[in-house]
Amino acid sequence: MDSSLPVTTMSSSKSERRSKSKNLPSTSKSSLLMGFLSCLAWLYVAGRLWQDAENRMLLAGLLKKNSGQQPKVLTMEDKLMVLGCKELERRIVEAEMELTLAKSQGYLKNQLQKSGSSSGKRILAVIGVYTGFGGRLRRNIIRGLGCQKADVLSKLEERGIVVRFVIGRSANRGDSLDRNIDEENRAKNDFLILDHHEEAQEELPNKAKFFFSKAVQMWDADFYIKVDDNVDLNFDGLIELLQSRHDKDSAYIGCMKSGEVVVEEGKPWYEPEWWKFGDQKSYFRHAAGSIFILSKNLAQYIDINSASLKTYAHDDISVGSWMMGLQATYIDDSRLCCTYSGQDKVCSLA
Repeated sequence: MDSSLPVTTMSSSKSERRSKSKNLPSTSKSSLLMGFLSCLAWLYVAGRLWQDAENRMLLAGLLKKNSGQQPKVLTMEDKLMVLGCKELERRIVEAEMELTLAKSQGYLKNQLQKSGSSSGKRILAVIGVYTGFGGRLRRNIIRGLGCQKADVLSKLEERGIVVRFVIGRSANRGDSLDRNIDEENRAKNDFLILDHHEEAQEELPNKAKFFFSKAVQMWDADFYIKVDDNVDLNFDGLIELLQSRHDKDSAYIGCMKSGEVVVEEGKPWYEPEWWKFGDQKSYFRHAAGSIFILSKNLAQYIDINSASLKTYAHDDISVGSWMMGLQATYIDDSRLCCTYSGQDKVCSLA
C-alpha cells in the first residue's frame, strides 16, 4: 500500500503540466491580434489628424492670400453685386426717376384717359351730382325735362362742362333698384355708376373717394365738382366762377365753415370719432358738403391715395381732412353757400 502512493502523485503533476502547455499558444495568439488591431487604429487616427491639419493649413493660406485682395469693409455696391441685386438697384433708380416725373405732372405718371373729350375740346369741369335710387324726379329736373330746355346736359358739354349723376349699387346686387338705374342709364347715358360702392347714407365719405378717383380716370378736366341733387344750381354762374379761378393751383373752393363736433350718439351729424378733434371738440375749416370744387391735382391726389385716406362720418369733413395735409389753396366763396327752400337748397350763384 505504501509503495502505490508516490506513483499516483507523480502522474497528477504530469497532467497539470500538459494542460498548461496547451493553453500558452492560444493566449499568445490573442495578444498578438489585439496588438495588431491597436496599431491599425492608431495609424487611422494619426492619418485623419494629419489630413485635418493639412486642410487647415490650406484654408489658412487661401484666406491669407485673399485677404490682401478684398477690402475689409464692403461697399453697398459690392454687397449688391454679391447678392445678385444689380437688377434691383437699376429698378430702384428708375422708380425714383418715375416718381419725380409723376410729381412734376400732378402726381400721375401716365397721361390720363380722355374718354370724355374725344372731340378734342378742353374740359373745364366734371360735375358729379350725387343721386339715389329714388331721385329720378330730381334728375329729370336737372336734365331740363318738362321745362322746354331740350338736351341741357349735352349743351353744357359743348361749353366744357361734363355732368354725370353719381350713384353706387344696391346692397342686394342686381335687384330691381340696380336694374332700374341701368335701364335709365341706357336711355340717357348720363350716369357715373360706382360698381364697387354700396349706396347708403353711412357710405357717403367713401362715395367721395370713388367719385373723384373714377372721374379723374375718365376725364382730364381743370376742376372736379361734387354737388347734391337737391341743389338748385345756376350753371352759368358756376362756369363764370370756374373761369375766374382758372389760374389758381391746388384750389379747394366752397362755402368754408367750421363748427362744433356732435358727440352725443343718436343726434343728427353725430361724429363717432369726436375724441380726435381736440378738447374744444371743433371741426377744422372745410367746405360745406352741398357743393365744393377741387382743382385737378387735388382730385388726382385722392385717386392716387384713396386706399389709405381716412374717412369720418361725413363726406365734407372727410374731404376737408384730406386737404389739410396738402398745400391746398382754400377759397371761401359765398356764392357756394346754399340756403334751404323747402326740401331744395338754393345757391346764390348768379
